Amino acid sequence: MFTGIITDVGTVRAAEQRGDLRLTIGCGYDLATVDLGASIACSGVCLTVVDKGHDWFAVDVSNETLSRTAPGLWSEGARLNLERPLRIGDELGGHFVTGHVDCVGEVVGTCPEGGSTRIGIAIPAEYAPLVAAKGSITVDGVSLTVNAVREAEDGRTHFSVNIIPHTASCTTLGNASADVHFNVEFDVLARYLDRMLQARAQ
Repeated sequence: MFTGIITDVGTVRAAEQRGDLRLTIGCGYDLATVDLGASIACSGVCLTVVDKGHDWFAVDVSNETLSRTAPGLWSEGARLNLERPLRIGDELGGHFVTGHVDCVGEVVGTCPEGGSTRIGIAIPAEYAPLVAAKGSITVDGVSLTVNAVREAEDGRTHFSVNIIPHTASCTTLGNASADVHFNVEFDVLARYLDRMLQARAQ
């Protein structure tokens, strides 16, 4: 379980196909405190540490994960938002995040808004019931608040979020631009409520 509060930005140093895709990720964590088998959220995806060095760790990315996450995310040189798991007693600064990506969103536009940047993201229309204005959402592992949501002319659902300067400088979202794709995870409470409503309607 995670919170969507990013604690480091790592870089993919190597990507090697070994049945699954083995990634070597450079980071600033004290790897002496990270056990093999531990989980680290990488741009919103919960992955297992299978090897490590003094300033890097390795994970295996399955074909299932590759097929359900943003294209180009797992290539050499890519920058990843990192978060270690929530521990009992930790401050919950964002919201409960599972590290299970629901869909891939596409940036449809950005614009300055005060000192922040508003980002518009399009997702498949089927996920519309899971997004609510002023609700929580996770974009590439970052816990954000939805500003607005609407059904767009392109048949997709569009929602917008604001990226404050701190978030822009401490995550990869500061480089958001049109046509970039992000991993999206909806609030876990919205998932269960939607499932309950579907079950009652059957």
